[in-house]
Amino acid sequence: METSEFIRIFCERPKAFAWFLGAGTSRNAGLPTAEDIINDLKRRYYCSEENQEFSTKDLQNAAVRRTVETFLKSRGFPERWAPEEYSTYFQTIFADDRERQRKYIEGMLSEKRVRLAVGNRVFGALVAEGLARVTFTTNFDTVVEKSVAAIADQSLSAFHLEGASGANNAINNEEYPFYCKLHGDFRHQSIKNLEADLLSQNESLSSCLLNAANRFGFVFAGYSGRDQSIMDLLHNALGTQNPFPHGIYWLTMKGSSLPQQVAGFIEAANQQGIRAESVEIDTFDTLMLSLWRNLTEKSDETDKKVRKGRVAPVSIAIPSSEGNRPLLRYNALPLSDIPSECLFVELTKSPTWESVGPLLRETEHNLVTTIDGTLMAWGEASEAQRVFENDFVGTSVGSFEADWRKTEKLQVKRFLEDGLSKAFTRVRPLLSRRNRMGAVLIVDQMAQDVGIFEHLHSLVGKTTGVVPNVTVPATDTQEAVLKVEYAESLQFNFSWADNRLWLLIKPDIWIWPPRARRHATQWLDQKKANRKNDVYNSLVSAWVSILTDDADSATDVTLSAYEGNPSPSNPSFTFSSRTGYSKRRIR
Repeated sequence: METSEFIRIFCERPKAFAWFLGAGTSRNAGLPTAEDIINDLKRRYYCSEENQEFSTKDLQNAAVRRTVETFLKSRGFPERWAPEEYSTYFQTIFADDRERQRKYIEGMLSEKRVRLAVGNRVFGALVAEGLARVTFTTNFDTVVEKSVAAIADQSLSAFHLEGASGANNAINNEEYPFYCKLHGDFRHQSIKNLEADLLSQNESLSSCLLNAANRFGFVFAGYSGRDQSIMDLLHNALGTQNPFPHGIYWLTMKGSSLPQQVAGFIEAANQQGIRAESVEIDTFDTLMLSLWRNLTEKSDETDKKVRKGRVAPVSIAIPSSEGNRPLLRYNALPLSDIPSECLFVELTKSPTWESVGPLLRETEHNLVTTIDGTLMAWGEASEAQRVFENDFVGTSVGSFEADWRKTEKLQVKRFLEDGLSKAFTRVRPLLSRRNRMGAVLIVDQMAQDVGIFEHLHSLVGKTTGVVPNVTVPATDTQEAVLKVEYAESLQFNFSWADNRLWLLIKPDIWIWPPRARRHATQWLDQKKANRKNDVYNSLVSAWVSILTDDADSATDVTLSAYEGNPSPSNPSFTFSSRTGYSKRRIR
């Protein structure tokens, strides 16, 4: 089914549908999917068995993934994508230790990681406006609860394994909104992850789902159907008296194949005369935003909270042309406050980039560092202790000269840029890298918040993708690259001008892997051919809105690199959401 047809069907009677959410709906909020967790468990098992030190980032390397997968296959583990893959790795790592399992899930799905994307905000608004009355999920996280709280300042309580008894009564009494976590909530003791747990579902919650299936149509979003007990329950619903009276709509990503167990369920439903369709969508965010735009039952106040990332027109009085040259816009945002304190990390030996650089690159950590005689860092002291282990002595709070011009220490400039880059990636669906020009922010193809990228998308089309017909040959030290990818990006660095500090921004395109950039020169030239004058001005505006969420006025924006209040370990930066402007009088 085309997305547009589903949107029309849903928007005609949104209250007729219940929602079934899987991990894919939480991915854009910064949380891992079931596949991400499986990969992490594979990494942990391989490293413990083979005495290796692969990080999560290492698994992005195809050669590393092949090594791990080959090893696991030799040990008799399930094939990739097998239905029992998830529970098998949980059973192998945790056995029957539920407390270790709960703590692991709690760490992976920590609320500190949650960054609501537009799709999550839309769903929170649907719940708040009474348009999503019943929701089931296999997720353990709190994304839905936080979405409702952010949009409506309301709390949403979930029925779960430790509170299942009243679920059916709530459906019968139409106590909406109704929210049910079929596999439990990691904040409580009971969760279902191990193989024995997943063989069956809680009887009360199962009865509740069957009850809802006789009252509503169902929309399945972000769910792969790899949990056999859930799929068995859905098949059981087909045998009830009035199954899915308003149809079944299973959302799936364009270009991906429908899992066999899902295709079988849809076919079985169609054979019973139930309308059951798979709906190909670009992303969860794009679909939810389209649904929201086409709904008529929504308040203006809620709409503003949902689409807070929209670009608003800037209204600046244009001076008279008499005696003045045209107004010029800078691609620079004024910086009004930057940090001048950090942690000084004391090690057993005087640090050099030769001694600590490889360790920082090879260890997965959450620090921002530089060396200026001593090791300077932002982040938790305990994190520094974990990274440097036996070489760690302690930390102290110290100040540094933030105006690097006075000391001619460019490492301080880089330290500041990396700190702000950390702050941006914490609150925006962006990745950070560095090149010889400075820091780079890159659109994250795995977590596109269309509410934030809407203006950028309207200017450039797709914000990520594959560079057509470009490959990179092998060298003596590097493998050939058969697929070169791109993503819209923003180069930024700090600069002094007119006796004040500025954040210079330059829209660009990032190429993966970076060494492929020279092979993609012709494609880049064509892609950027029209990015001049008005188009470039609009690109700057789009990126300002991404960075600030407020492009309609000269608002001061303050960001910190980590959760919590600013401190010597948590740098804070303040800048204006309006770029600089200049005009010169004719002499």
